[in-house]
Amino acid sequence: MSHPTFPTARLGTDGPLVGVQGLGCMGMSEFYGPTDTDEALATLDAALETGVTLFDTADIYGFGRNEELIGPFVSANRDRVVLATKFAIERREDDPNHRGINNDPAYIRAAVDASLRRLGVDVIDLYYMHRRDPAVPLAESAGAMAELVQAGKVRHLGLSEVTGAELREAHAVHPIAAVQSEWSVFARDVERSAVPAAAELGVAFVPYSPLGRGFLTGAFQAAEQLEADDVRRTQPRFTGDNAAANGGLLEPIRRIATARGVTLAQVALAWVHQRAQVHGLTVVPIPGTRKRGRLAENTAAATVELTAEELALLEPVAGRVAGDRYPNMAFTQVGRE
Repeated sequence: MSHPTFPTARLGTDGPLVGVQGLGCMGMSEFYGPTDTDEALATLDAALETGVTLFDTADIYGFGRNEELIGPFVSANRDRVVLATKFAIERREDDPNHRGINNDPAYIRAAVDASLRRLGVDVIDLYYMHRRDPAVPLAESAGAMAELVQAGKVRHLGLSEVTGAELREAHAVHPIAAVQSEWSVFARDVERSAVPAAAELGVAFVPYSPLGRGFLTGAFQAAEQLEADDVRRTQPRFTGDNAAANGGLLEPIRRIATARGVTLAQVALAWVHQRAQVHGLTVVPIPGTRKRGRLAENTAAATVELTAEELALLEPVAGRVAGDRYPNMAFTQVGRE
């Protein structure tokens, strides 16, 4: 069931119909400082009533606790929710900074069963490979994922942070409904190969961090302003001279927002939504929030349309951003393009 006033879009050629903006649930459990769990759960309910139907989590968020958190909400609204989760990144609770990547077929089969248990559901609507391990042949990993569809544990497949060539290779094994990668006014790496390939194949694009992890909203100017356990303190774009330089790049966003009487977040999200027209593919961003007020602000951006002049003001921004998205870009598609 879709909300009568909220736009919808289809993921892939035969994937689910979803609200044109989804909700990233990661921050409800970890990474961005303390969370008010009651408010986070209320935000899930508010999102669904607004017309948001794509809810995104992963097995590593909160070491599985994010799947456990949203599981009861999903079960209570199973016929209305399109549930997305992911596998492939390995972490250790005794070393929260550890990151490994596992695309082994045996690992994939174990990971999906673990996610199904934590979520309390019989099937996952959209199952992503969270990161690509070049050491494992992609045909083997995609084949194992396809077996999950055949077994009825997964309905549709997705990939995250892959190159255009990798998308084509996996899609040849089994149809891919969506690619999830970072895409925003500040991060346009995906336009080199992944976006053209997705447009060619009819694969939807699901931008994560479309608000630059909150930086594009003007909510903070430097990592030092954030909680001690906030993951953004480790990300190059938000520290030192990079943060100061990147703060100046918000000026055209601020100018457009002031002229229109909207927020910086709404301008940034409107830009992402309009990538659908620019590149000829379905685009469903998943801004993350834990608060109902932010949710209302974000979803309102789905119907904001920027003019050609406003888009031209924003066009050069990404090319001037200082610093990488992550301390280790080997975990993204950039290092393999």
